[in-house]
Amino acid sequence: MDWKPEKPPTAKEIAAKFRDSIARGVYPPGGQLPGAKGLAKHLGVGLMTVQSAYKQLAEDGLVFGRQGSGTYVLDPKKGDPTAQQTALGLRELQDQLTHVTSQLSELHDRIERLEAERSRRPDENQ
Repeated sequence: MDWKPEKPPTAKEIAAKFRDSIARGVYPPGGQLPGAKGLAKHLGVGLMTVQSAYKQLAEDGLVFGRQGSGTYVLDPKKGDPTAQQTALGLRELQDQLTHVTSQLSELHDRIERLEAERSRRPDENQ
């Protein structure tokens, strides 16, 4: 992997990077991800951080680990979505969640401004 971030990444960031790589087809079905020990050394993180990232990918249904052999991109059964399709779907969901979160934040700000304006006005019903 040629990715070398400026600061040591979190497990969440590592998992996101691999989700994106799988979605782009960098790691095809049956393809092996980099070894956890070597990747940890390359990224300047602990082995547990990489293992946690790989666990997240496995929970997402993108990869599976083979004891003593490595971590591989799932090769789906006929009719099941590929890991690439699943990763694309997860990325789309993440984009949608970011958009909704932004909209909620804007709505929250508008409500606070309206409440502040209302509290500054004398009650018109008195």
